[in-house]
Amino acid sequence: MKSSYPVAARNPSLTLMEPFRAVMELAFQQFAAPQQAAAGDGHPVIIFPGLGADGTSVSILRARCQELGYEASDWGQGFNTGPRGELDAWLEALADQISNQLAKHEKPATLIGWSLGGLYARELGKLLAPRLRQVITIATPFNGGADDSSIAWLSSVLGGGAASVDPSWIERLRVPPPIRTTSIYSRTDGVVPWETCRHDTSSGLVQDIEVDGSHMGMGWNQEVLKIVADRLGPDPGPWLPGVGTT
Repeated sequence: MKSSYPVAARNPSLTLMEPFRAVMELAFQQFAAPQQAAAGDGHPVIIFPGLGADGTSVSILRARCQELGYEASDWGQGFNTGPRGELDAWLEALADQISNQLAKHEKPATLIGWSLGGLYARELGKLLAPRLRQVITIATPFNGGADDSSIAWLSSVLGGGAASVDPSWIERLRVPPPIRTTSIYSRTDGVVPWETCRHDTSSGLVQDIEVDGSHMGMGWNQEVLKIVADRLGPDPGPWLPGVGTT
């Protein structure tokens, strides 16, 4: 089963430079001028970290959402070590936990997921659609295939350590939630193929937005923070200021 997009060979230097690039992006974020954005409406925002990370990794993104006036929090499950047990059952249990987390809120929520966390956000977007406003994913390879060696880790994680994942799951992950969904990706991602972070087609509900950045630094990348602020605002249209869209 192949990816919907041809996946080019990875540049090994991008992978080797990931930690350095992420540190440089963090330094730039700390010294950058404050970004201007409209005040938020207070709706809840839940952020899912990537594989092997916890809420600390998304603290800058969470703080930015809170500064804008949103009720932002991380997923509340500690370190993301991947699904445990049967995948559907695990997602249903996670959906129940997130639903309880949202119980005190009247406004529809936004789910934001980084890398593997973005797959959770997309699947929960399908299970909890009536309670959600939108889904935003960051460097999330939802449109990969079993033949993409550079995302073999994904099959292993979703399969509970198995060598391969059910092909039906690969097709399922490609289907976006039935709500507004934005995918933010970088062609210089040194961890996942950028081609797998794009939808097959764009529509009124689906948009892919390109930034320049490392995989490990996406959570504090200035372009990413600006796009997230824009997406959280009231009824954003196509993203235009200086970055590409599909």
